[in-house]
Amino acid sequence: MRLRRSFTKKEKFVVPIISIGNLIVGGSGKTPFVIALATKYPHATIISRGYGRKSKGVVEVVREQKIIATVEESGDEAMLMANLLPNNIIVSEDRKKAIDYAISSGARLILLDDGFNRVGIKKFEILLEPQYIPNRLPFPAGPFREFSFTKKEADLILQEGEDFSRVVSFSNLREKMILVTAIANPQRLNKYLPKGVIAKKIFPDHAYFDEEVMVDLLRNSGADTLLVTQKDAVKLTPFMLPLSIMRLELDIDASVFESIDKYINNH
Repeated sequence: MRLRRSFTKKEKFVVPIISIGNLIVGGSGKTPFVIALATKYPHATIISRGYGRKSKGVVEVVREQKIIATVEESGDEAMLMANLLPNNIIVSEDRKKAIDYAISSGARLILLDDGFNRVGIKKFEILLEPQYIPNRLPFPAGPFREFSFTKKEADLILQEGEDFSRVVSFSNLREKMILVTAIANPQRLNKYLPKGVIAKKIFPDHAYFDEEVMVDLLRNSGADTLLVTQKDAVKLTPFMLPLSIMRLELDIDASVFESIDKYINNH
């Protein structure tokens, strides 16, 4: 990554691109941050890798406020955004191809999900940092994807608890619930869990769920519902099982939007 950053030429595109990323392996709030920005900029096109999807290439998920892909084609994060936002959404492992496609379709602003390591793209870099970092060594000795000093290349370095904070709410809570989730760093949910969680079942990040397994979990645990995040729920809704939903949102400092607006206006 260090060599790539040193020798890769950055391509500039005709529209402003806002990148939301992190240096930590696993979740750090990128998806809810993208959702918060997209709410502020509903005309922006969102481009994501589409982690965990069963498709390849450039896939349109939302076009003109209509969902035109399945969760298997989009991945869970992109489908979560599709369910919450009016923005056009595209997934692709090749971000440059997705950007070209978005521009050819009329995009005037692009939000690039998990784009910090896409070093060949000229963009406004927002880097998110969690409150707790066990050490600052690169993977596998530590949690960093690259050397920690790389964060100096970001335009904005935002610290959880200072520049943004999580806001958690629930719907359909019951007396007995089993937590079922397939997100990165699931232990971060522990401090937000409501009363009534009698068991937990953790799956790998972005894993798909089997209906029979979910039915057995409910039956064997004695729970009334499955307690899941919104990202998990998009893969469970077709099963028609009782769900308690945990909503993870972000409260972002106003100065962040001021910096973004300045970049957009000067592009």
